[in-house]
Amino acid sequence: MRPSTRGWVSRYLHAGERIIDAEALTGGITAEVAKLTVRMVSGAERYLVLRSYTDSARLHHAEDWLDRESNALATLSGSCVPAPELVAVDPRAGYCEFPSLLMTHLPGSTLLIDESVEVRVRMLARQLVEIHAIDANSRPREYQVLTTADTVVLPARADATVWSAAVDLIRGPTPRYEGRFLHRDFQPGNVLFDISDSGMPRITGVVDWAGASWGPTDLDVAHCSTNLALLHGPQWGSRFASAYEEAGGTLSNNSRARQYWCVRDALACSAEVQLWASPWRDAGRTDLTPSVVEERLCAYVRLLMDAPQAR
Repeated sequence: MRPSTRGWVSRYLHAGERIIDAEALTGGITAEVAKLTVRMVSGAERYLVLRSYTDSARLHHAEDWLDRESNALATLSGSCVPAPELVAVDPRAGYCEFPSLLMTHLPGSTLLIDESVEVRVRMLARQLVEIHAIDANSRPREYQVLTTADTVVLPARADATVWSAAVDLIRGPTPRYEGRFLHRDFQPGNVLFDISDSGMPRITGVVDWAGASWGPTDLDVAHCSTNLALLHGPQWGSRFASAYEEAGGTLSNNSRARQYWCVRDALACSAEVQLWASPWRDAGRTDLTPSVVEERLCAYVRLLMDAPQAR
């Protein structure tokens, strides 16, 4: 750990506690994340998680992201959503070398394998319904779009006709929506699971709340759908929306609006699709080569555009 950051973290430890280890956690894209081992007075150990924004290209977003995450964790405290507890935040690097956030550590790990994906899709859907049911006393900031019709990057394997139609679709007016509390990056890489002795997974945590926003439930569902399509195949992207409604979630009653949000999110990842997939390969999904991921994205966009005529 960097000296100033270590000193800052130490201010939030209990009397007699000390940091004995810092282990880098993989899977993130925008920030450095470390698991801190704290030795308690009793000799037992407990864990904290430190998120620091060190990349110069992302520092100008750090304050906003940390404010969003700290506010979201405060909102979720005591709720049925298994999120970390906020310990401290230094969004402007007043004490640390870099903008940082300190939170509690949650048990479990990500599950990105194809095996039992049907079970996990239903669990993810139920968890997202619970997130959208949060009654935020302090409404988070409005959602931000990650791409526009003029900034979409056409993949090398894309069908130009299909993608042109998709771009035209998101060039149209934004559908009306009833806002809800959004995670904004809800996807398998940000959900922790534990496996019971019987082999049944259960969700133990939802992490990375830096994009917490106010907006349409369709947007969170669309984002998870895109990730599932790239991880497990295009059909799983379509399946997630159905699972969300089966779990009691509410999406737009206008099929054109549903298509709009799904297409917008899929196109938003086109410029960074390989960046998205890199942590998955690091986590063991070596089958997700650049060509496979790009082909799945193109197949998913085609599937969305081939959907029955919108009402």
